[in-house]
Amino acid sequence: MPPSVPLHSAPNMATQLAPCQAPHWARAAAPRLASRVAGVALLALGGDALAQAPVPTGPPNAPEQRPAFAAQTRAPALPASAPLRSERVAEGLEFPWGLAFVDNDTALVTERPGRLRRVDLRSGTLSAPITGLPEIDARGQGGLLDITLDPDFERNRRLYLSYAEPREGGKNGTSVARATLAAGGQRLEELTVIFRQTPAWVSTKHFGSRLVWDTQGHLYVTLGERSLPEPRQLAQDPHTHLGKVVRIDPDGSIPADNPFAAGQAGAPAVWSYGHRNIQGAALHPESGKLWTVEHGPRGGDELNVPLAGRNYGWPVITYGEDYSGAPIGEGVTARAGMEQPIYYWDPVIAPGDMTFYQGARFPDWHGDLIIASLSPGGLVRLTLDGERVSGEQRLASGLGRVRDVAEGPDGALWALTDARDGALVRLLPGME
Repeated sequence: MPPSVPLHSAPNMATQLAPCQAPHWARAAAPRLASRVAGVALLALGGDALAQAPVPTGPPNAPEQRPAFAAQTRAPALPASAPLRSERVAEGLEFPWGLAFVDNDTALVTERPGRLRRVDLRSGTLSAPITGLPEIDARGQGGLLDITLDPDFERNRRLYLSYAEPREGGKNGTSVARATLAAGGQRLEELTVIFRQTPAWVSTKHFGSRLVWDTQGHLYVTLGERSLPEPRQLAQDPHTHLGKVVRIDPDGSIPADNPFAAGQAGAPAVWSYGHRNIQGAALHPESGKLWTVEHGPRGGDELNVPLAGRNYGWPVITYGEDYSGAPIGEGVTARAGMEQPIYYWDPVIAPGDMTFYQGARFPDWHGDLIIASLSPGGLVRLTLDGERVSGEQRLASGLGRVRDVAEGPDGALWALTDARDGALVRLLPGME
């Protein structure tokens, strides 16, 4: 295994506080926001009250936009933590995307070009590609995406994969397949496609997709809206799967308590709609609610807690702007009947996956949300006060683009770097 090296929080940007003059929208905020982190609290709240400065990230892309409530964006910067130590456990992974721990010594990693590998966590050895995968469209942002193990994996050896599936006429869409990992771990058997996103589209962008189990054994699947101007409008149509979170049973059937289970007001699998491109999702360890983080336009990445049947606005309302600098739609950020994100980033973090940290290696981070960042890279740590963000920190910028982050069985943080020569990296406290 390669030697470990120090990995510092981003100097002069991620962990150092800016001058204590807050942005004008924070000075004018009236609500009180309580923080559980010592030294990171908003001061109380008259019109001239000053909040502790946010993480310095540069000017927003849409400076004329205002948050809907205090600390909905640019929450107070958390104090710098001790440097992290990194170990490059496995290398030579081509654009790794999803990570699942089989046990203390073994993980499964997907590679976007269409390979699934077993990783020996002790030696860093990669297996040969596991056979028996479905047909995969590995163009653009498409390919083999997420992986999750069945909650009863130890008994049934089942796993679930999301991927870009080729369809007729050059179209494609996100699909989910279930399979059994054969004895020896080198072959998938009994592969069955249990979900197909519809309608299919000719696009190589915005496939989603993360797979998360709820506490009742249902499977959430996050889905992109395929990016192009025409299909993005279908994010507002609950009868389609574009720009949606869907919720299915392990065999692909529909849970009876889904909001559109009857199929009249929307597609039976749909849980929530009005999303752009969700590539991060995790279940809150206490509330059992699904939390998601999605790629917005330039200056509009969002953190949401999607509720059944709710509309999250895309592309009618959004923070940020189009990549051309033009507004999205009418350029509005709020409308009746559409939900606000609990947090957004402008400039963006280009989020990958995320996890709620529950381990003992970082005791001060217990319950915090750790998010992978593709740009500017590294990790983003958020402290929470219920369903409000109370503080933000940027970490491990030296990792570059990070696609996935997960807490391992050992309590360490594990990350996949998004590169042609990507790596599985283990992160530990620098003083351990």
